Amino acid sequence: MRDQSALLTQGPIAKTLLTFALPLFLGNLFQQMYNTVDSLVVGNFIGSDALAAVASSGHMAFLLIGFLQGVFVGAGVIIARYYGARNAERLRISVHTTAFFALLGGGLLSALGVVFSPVILRLMGTPETVLPNSLTYFRIYFGGLLSVVLYNCVNGILQAVGDSRHPLYYLIFSSLVNVALDLVFVVVFRWGVAGVAVATVISQAASAALGFYHLSRHGGEARVSWRDLRPDWPMLKQILRMGVPSGLQNSIISFANMVVQSHINSFGAMAMAGSGTFLKLEGFAFLPISSFALSITTFIGQNMGACQHERARRGAVFALCAGAIMAELLALLILFNIRPLMMAFGAEPEVVAFGVAQSRIAAPFYFLPAMSHCMAGILRGLGKAVVPMLVMLVCWCLIRVGYLSVALRINHDIRLLYAAYPITWALSAATLLICCLRVRWDVQEPD
Repeated sequence: MRDQSALLTQGPIAKTLLTFALPLFLGNLFQQMYNTVDSLVVGNFIGSDALAAVASSGHMAFLLIGFLQGVFVGAGVIIARYYGARNAERLRISVHTTAFFALLGGGLLSALGVVFSPVILRLMGTPETVLPNSLTYFRIYFGGLLSVVLYNCVNGILQAVGDSRHPLYYLIFSSLVNVALDLVFVVVFRWGVAGVAVATVISQAASAALGFYHLSRHGGEARVSWRDLRPDWPMLKQILRMGVPSGLQNSIISFANMVVQSHINSFGAMAMAGSGTFLKLEGFAFLPISSFALSITTFIGQNMGACQHERARRGAVFALCAGAIMAELLALLILFNIRPLMMAFGAEPEVVAFGVAQSRIAAPFYFLPAMSHCMAGILRGLGKAVVPMLVMLVCWCLIRVGYLSVALRINHDIRLLYAAYPITWALSAATLLICCLRVRWDVQEPD
């Protein structure tokens, strides 16, 4: 695995970052496509109530999964630094400790999700007409959650050592399997929402198996050996110190979205379906955001490990600008075609109207979350994972929740709810920009 294409410490910065980010972008694209296929199948073959059920379950699922995904991002920073510093022994220890944590954390999270799903869905104010389908989807999804966690673990390890191609291959495979199983389970077998959930779990399990097979046979310096799969407690502490803030950031964002979802639920099933469908479309605008945010975290991690501080700084500027421009262009493309895109999901006219309203308010401002996520990635790469966590806690959670509590009490208008997003995006982008301008690039967090 040690080759020039995997090292982000050499070569032209723009070309190196784009070469690394492109497979991430394509992988996220395929993931978004199979998420969209889920909604297309549900909307066209089951109905709006089922579509609302899948949409309302998504935020809660990410609240739990997002924490572990964030920990893997933090682990990736540690792995990237050891890889950039060419420290093979510490790299081996960090990889195996990360894999052990994935097995333990994924199993615990799966059990918690299955047991507490009825309580969670009721706390979210899920309407009674939607609750049975939501509960079915939720329990099946969390029953197979370990495969989702292991898949994200494999991705994190491979991307940390500069390999963004193999995660792309696994995502393409997973997407094709998911689409095929969706059609079989829902259209042929008529399993309803349960079929969608089962298809997702099986496709993720297949990708996780392929990923771990690759790491165990062809992982190079990041090779996983089952005999070495045990935790190194000092290393685990280091990974958690870096990863827990990133995980909490994901959970904070998801919790805030859950609060927003609970307010959307108060407008009825049509609003739920409209917002859920728009979020599927919105996910395409987030593709460059997540791709460049992860790319710059890995890029900075490797270059800081190699003591190439100026290269890390110049890479950060490029990723920030490229991510913001691409995200806004995609968001505007969705905005100008929102009505036919919504109708493709088999949405009823009232459902389409909710999606159109949300896109008009949110789409012009997608450069703001792009800036926020990329700057958060920059700070994580520098070892400052707590800073973006605190900014997101204040701006995307406390202020967003507070705004909704006041605004909707004054006027129960869903357009005020949609406006919560650009308002809090702007606050987080401004705050993180100040943090990035003040941070020192010649100092690394101590091991």
